[in-house]
Amino acid sequence: MKIDEDITIASRRKFLMKLAYGSVLALSGCGIETASVRHKGEYSEQTREAYLHGPSYKTLSFEHTHTGEKLKITYFEHGRYFKDALQEVNYLLRDFRTDDVHPIDPALLDQLFDLKQSIGFNKPFLILSGYRSPLTNARLRKHSHGVAEHSYHMQGRAIDIRVEGVSCKTIKNNALVMAQGGVGYYPRNNFVHLDTGRYRTW
Repeated sequence: MKIDEDITIASRRKFLMKLAYGSVLALSGCGIETASVRHKGEYSEQTREAYLHGPSYKTLSFEHTHTGEKLKITYFEHGRYFKDALQEVNYLLRDFRTDDVHPIDPALLDQLFDLKQSIGFNKPFLILSGYRSPLTNARLRKHSHGVAEHSYHMQGRAIDIRVEGVSCKTIKNNALVMAQGGVGYYPRNNFVHLDTGRYRTW
């Protein structure tokens, strides 16, 4: 069944309720089993409360459209990111053209988790692009003006996705409500870009 593309007031309220426990941030006093988890900005007491009442674990499913590789993994549990799980994600989201592997920002995974909770699906995220090496980015820029010179893909902070059975418009609309970073909508190519930069849309 096609998911309704209109974001109603009720769905916004539902999302905000889920977001209250859906976004886990690297706050002081919380154990993290991975190095250099970067979250910028100051967090309010409400945000800290949301963290303390967050889900006990976070699981994501991926399928890479170029390599055919699949991964279902719990990357966060009981206040900790799992280093081994993050490394598996790093490998899956590697630059498939050069096989270069780069750390993926855990905040990007949290965005995907919140998006999944917001829309309410259990299907895998279909990956078109994760990490992109400088060499690949330069090559792509020669053929497309839509490729940024300093793309967040080169920092492991961006991903291009679609979900089977969920319209890209629905993904885009829910991501805009979340307002956790950049949201790019590409209906002609049937994908949505998400990143952990400042909030902006195109």
